[in-house]
Amino acid sequence: MLFGVFAIHSPDLCPMNNKNSKKIFLEIQGKMKATQKKFNITKVLGFYMSVLEHEWIIILDAKSAHDIEQMCIHVGISTTSTVKIVPINDMQKVMQALKAT
Repeated sequence: MLFGVFAIHSPDLCPMNNKNSKKIFLEIQGKMKATQKKFNITKVLGFYMSVLEHEWIIILDAKSAHDIEQMCIHVGISTTSTVKIVPINDMQKVMQALKAT
């Protein structure tokens, strides 16, 4: 199942402006890779940032939002950011469903 993870932090907690946030951020990718199986993350499809919006967008293939929640806590994403986890669908699958009805 695909999920979008939207993590928003305040400017004062931005890794560009905050040494503690920078340290946490620099470790996130490695921690995500190391714990991917533990949290039933099949694949990280993308990790994007909007620097001026102070938002990270992560696209994951995972078993459940609860596992993603635990991963966000474990790797430190929730330390500096408010996190929203949203189930998403591939557009082609939606198009096929629309054509079938």
